[in-house]
Amino acid sequence: MYNKALEAKEYIISKINKKPKIAIILGSGLTSIMDELDDKIEMEYQDIPNFKTSTVKGHTSKLVSGKLNNKEVLLMSGRFHFYEGYTMKDITFPIYVFKLLGIENLILTNSCGGINIDKVHPGSIMVVNDFINLMPSNPLIGSNDERFGPRFPDMTEPYSLELRHIAKEKADILNIDYVEGVYTGFVGPYYETKAEINMIKNMGSDAVGMSTVPETIVSNYLGIKTLAFATITNMATGIQKVKHSHENVVKVANEASQKLALWIKEVVKEL
Repeated sequence: MYNKALEAKEYIISKINKKPKIAIILGSGLTSIMDELDDKIEMEYQDIPNFKTSTVKGHTSKLVSGKLNNKEVLLMSGRFHFYEGYTMKDITFPIYVFKLLGIENLILTNSCGGINIDKVHPGSIMVVNDFINLMPSNPLIGSNDERFGPRFPDMTEPYSLELRHIAKEKADILNIDYVEGVYTGFVGPYYETKAEINMIKNMGSDAVGMSTVPETIVSNYLGIKTLAFATITNMATGIQKVKHSHENVVKVANEASQKLALWIKEVVKEL
C-alpha cells in the first residue's frame, strides 16, 4: 500500500506542483463546488497510478486541484464504493495518497436516506457527529504499516470537534439550516428493507448511506482531521411512502448542492 500510494503521490505532484492541505470528496450529485474552484487542474482517475474509477451515476472520475477561497484544495469528483466490487483497500486508497501529499483536513460529503423523522427531511444537511459501521468489512483489516498509523486507532472523535465547530459557526452566519446526527454505513447497493431501517433506527442512527464510513475510518487512522456533511435526499424505506430511485436521489442532491458548496467554501476559508 505504501509504495502504491507513493507512486500515485508522485504522479499527482508532477501535475500540480502544489502542496494543498485540504481535500474534499464529493457524493452523488454534489458537484456545484466544482464551479467555485479557481486555477483548476483536472486529472482523470484512470491516469493516476493505482486509482480505480467510479461506475455510479452522479459521480465523475476526476481528481481536481484548484483554489477555493484562495486556499489550495484537492477535490475528488466521484468516490468508490464497496458495492461496486472494489475492496475496502481500493475505495480508501485515495486517503492514503492524501496523507503522503500532506493533507491535514478532509471534508466528506454524501447523499443518504433520512431515518429520524423528528430531525431530518429530504433536503436537510446533516453535520455528522458519529458513525455506525454495518458494512461487512473494514479497510484496516490485514497487516498494519506503522508508517501510516497505529494497529488500533482511536475513534473517540471520528469527526473533528474543531471542524464541526467551524462548520456550525459558518452555517449560522450564512443562515443555513442544519442538524447534527449519526450516520450509518450500509453496504448496498439495494436500498435497505423496512426491517433493516427499524434495526438501524433502534441503534440510534439518524441517516443511512453506502459510503463515508470507510473513508472516515482510514482518515482517523492516518491522523487527518475529518468533517462530514450528509445531504438527506430521501426518507428511508418504511418512512418514505414511494419507492426509491437513484435518479431522485441525484435530483434532490443537485438542489442542495449549491447551498452546501457555499457552506464548504466558507469552512475552507478558516482552515
